[in-house]
Amino acid sequence: MQYGYGALFALLVAGIVGLPVPDETLLTLAGFLVYKGKFELIPMLLAGFLGSACGITVSYLIGRTAGIYTIHKFGRFLRVDDVALARVRHWYERFGKWILVVGYFIPGVRHFTALVAGASRLPYREFAIFAYVGALLWSSLFITIGYYFGRNWHRILNELQEHQIEAGIILAIGVLAYALFRYYRARRNHST
Repeated sequence: MQYGYGALFALLVAGIVGLPVPDETLLTLAGFLVYKGKFELIPMLLAGFLGSACGITVSYLIGRTAGIYTIHKFGRFLRVDDVALARVRHWYERFGKWILVVGYFIPGVRHFTALVAGASRLPYREFAIFAYVGALLWSSLFITIGYYFGRNWHRILNELQEHQIEAGIILAIGVLAYALFRYYRARRNHST
C-alpha cells in the first residue's frame, strides 16, 4: 500500500509517454481504492496530476529535442505511427494549443499532442499552461468517477455486462453516423 501513490505516478508517466498502460482504468481504480479507504483522496489526486504532467512533459521534450524526423524513425518503440501523428498534427493546426487539453480525453492521442507541440517548437510556458490544465482535469475526472461510483461499482459492472449488446449496437450506429458525416462532408467539400 505504501507504493500506491508512487506506482500511480510512475505508471501514468509511462502511459502518457506511450507505453501500453490503461491510464483511464488505472485512474478510476485509484478513485475506487480511495473510496474503499485504502488511500487518501488528496495525495491520490496529486499523484495522478503529477504523473500525467510529468509524462506529457517527457513527450514534449522528446518532440522538442528529437524532432519529427527522429520520431518517425524510432517512433515504433513508443507506439507512434505516421497515421496517428499526421492526425494529431492536423488537429493541432486546426484547434491550436487547446488540443493539449482535449487530447487527454482521446485514448492514444495524448502523447502525440505533446510530441507535435514539442516538434513545432511551442514555447514551454504555453505548452505547460494547456497541458497541465488538461492533466489536472483528466486525472481528477477519472479518480473522481472511481471514487463516487465506488458505492455502486458491482451494480454498474453488472449493468454493463447485461447491456453489452445494446452498447455495441449504439457504438456501431455512432461510428457509422460519424463515417457517413465525414463522407458527405468530404464529398461536399470536394465538389465545391
